[in-house]
This record gives sequence, structure tokens and C-alpha cells, in this order.
Amino acid sequence: MEPHDVQALSDVDLAVYEAVAAIAVGGDEARVADVSRMAGMSEDETRRSIATLVAMGQVVPKGEGYTLGRHDFGLEY
Repeated sequence: MEPHDVQALSDVDLAVYEAVAAIAVGGDEARVADVSRMAGMSEDETRRSIATLVAMGQVVPKGEGYTLGRHDFGLEY
């Protein structure tokens, strides 16, 4: 498996990824409204970014939200 390079993400996608990570680190699902609020962008922009991140495997659906996809690093928040 190839590692996912979050450094290759756009600024918008990185902000959304980091918001998902901050929520998901505790085992919670990251819902669009919460991610949008944390990333400081509209829900539409957040949904577009999440769709990109899902297509890349960076985040995956979980329940009614999202969590991190496969990654090769630890998280500390």
C-alpha cells in the first residue's frame, strides 16, 4: 500500500482533512456541519472537498459522517 501524502493536498482540502482528523481522533464521526465550522468554510465547499478526499482515500464514510482513511502516521490533538 502506498502512503497517502497529505502534503499534496490543496489548502482547502488540507483544512477539511485536519478538521476531520481533529474530530475523528476520539473515534467520533466527522459530520459536514462540524467540519465546515472547524474549517471556517461553507457546507457546500466542505462537501466538495470531502468528495475529493474520499476519492483520494484520505477520508472514508462512517455512519452519517466521515473518518480518516488509511494513513501511516500517529495523531495527537
